[in-house]
Amino acid sequence: MKVSEGMTQVVLSVGPAHTLRQAAGMMASRRVGAAVVLDPERSGIGILTERDIMNSLGAGQDPDAELVSEHRTHDVVFAAPDWTLEQAAETMVAGGFRHLVVVERGEVAGLLSMRDIVRCWSSAGAVTGSRAD
Repeated sequence: MKVSEGMTQVVLSVGPAHTLRQAAGMMASRRVGAAVVLDPERSGIGILTERDIMNSLGAGQDPDAELVSEHRTHDVVFAAPDWTLEQAAETMVAGGFRHLVVVERGEVAGLLSMRDIVRCWSSAGAVTGSRAD
């Protein structure tokens, strides 16, 4: 199965000037664990994850004062839509993260999470009747 079949195509994006509370609220309302950060003043795509927000809160920082720009991940690892889910899972495990931004022709095409991969593999097992005993 390919990344394009498992990824979420409607991606939440936040700006660098959003506060962590605003970003967390948007993520919670959409029930997602990550948001793509688009910054017109900087090249490249960033990502803000629930872990980034938790690290800030755990450090005692004020979510109403802390900005997304200060907490996003800049060195994002990207996936291509034609990668296999196995390639994506191996990349996530090797990098120690749970989300991949999927890019096609330089544009964000989707977001793939570990949950998406598990869902796909679980559905595939249910359809084929296979079991992972």
